[in-house]
Amino acid sequence: MDANRTLSPTLLVAALLGASTLANAQQQRVHVLVHNVAPQNGTFVTPFWLGFHDGSFDLYDGGALASSLPTPGSVAIERLAEDGNTGPLMADFATLGSGRVDATVPGPNGPIAPGDVAARTFLLDPNDVRDRYFSYASMILPSNDAFLANGNPTAHPVFDQTGSFVAQDFFVFGQNAANDAGTEANDELPANTAFFGQMAPNTGVATNNPIATHPGFLPKGSGGILDSTRHRLGDFTITGYPFVRVGFRSAPAVTERRSYGAVGLGGLQVPPVSSSAVALCGCALVDQGATLLVVVQ
Repeated sequence: MDANRTLSPTLLVAALLGASTLANAQQQRVHVLVHNVAPQNGTFVTPFWLGFHDGSFDLYDGGALASSLPTPGSVAIERLAEDGNTGPLMADFATLGSGRVDATVPGPNGPIAPGDVAARTFLLDPNDVRDRYFSYASMILPSNDAFLANGNPTAHPVFDQTGSFVAQDFFVFGQNAANDAGTEANDELPANTAFFGQMAPNTGVATNNPIATHPGFLPKGSGGILDSTRHRLGDFTITGYPFVRVGFRSAPAVTERRSYGAVGLGGLQVPPVSSSAVALCGCALVDQGATLLVVVQ
């Protein structure tokens, strides 16, 4: 509603009350938060790809070539792991049709720094099997081709078979969580290493090794990532090294505009006063319940 446009009291209240609607009971808002819990001067992560699917969207398998999943011949994991580019992954997701809702969610300044939180609200259908499971993927920064993702596509259910919300918060931590895409040599040369000096995508010594647990950064004193002051605490081979915490919140979805109106009269004040003045307030809940528009007259 245009706050600069003056309406008569009758029209204002009628418009607001007449537009009132009920939420679609089949929809639910799910708010996902990705919190980088690595230590300061530790690892960053690229904007997270988040997707909901029917349990068949397999991001990767250890021991397989990165080009084999999510679709045969795909470059999705390579581009994610080397450059943080989620475009090919989103294209695979759309092509396979195992889900209908996904997004790439950045941090406050793009990459998600230690302490940063990236968040997005999704509109899901609890009774649609394509919204039942959750998957994620992100590149570890800095690195040549290290990434985080869930290899088990059914590891994180969001709704059960009855449509009940069952998502559980979880941590991604420890060396076993860090994957090596096997597509680029881990030389940690600044010109070849994303977030460490690389100036162009797809730069580095190409390899064709299977996906495996990442061996960790080069040891301190070798001139690599851990010798950088900015990333001196980025040794994720330390037991229990924390990468991210993923959290879920759910609320009924306001899928259509909800509007409310109120009238203020002198006789309704406490204590009552004698006045011919009339105060009108109109409110509209929009953006799936995320924004409240208020007009007072």
